Amino acid sequence: MTPPDSQQAGPSWTVEFDDRARRELRKLDAKAQKDILRYLRLHIAGSPDPRQFGKPLRMNLAGLWRYRVGDYRLICRIEENRLVVLIIKVGHRREVYED
Repeated sequence: MTPPDSQQAGPSWTVEFDDRARRELRKLDAKAQKDILRYLRLHIAGSPDPRQFGKPLRMNLAGLWRYRVGDYRLICRIEENRLVVLIIKVGHRREVYED
């Protein structure tokens, strides 16, 4: 029997960083890093649906999602088959969409 306060909303998601995103995260100041990791831990990891917190991107970034954490943006690929939100880019909102 499961405790009454546990969530039974289905499978939960995990968060992974690709190498580029990990390097970009490390370049940020300590507070920004902490805020981003806290956001991912509280909202995305373990969530039954990571789409409820993000927005789908369009145009040349169609198929990707973005999450907003203060002035920073996380560009992600949602991998349905593995239940993984793969962070592919981390950066300030004014430059994260440039490539």
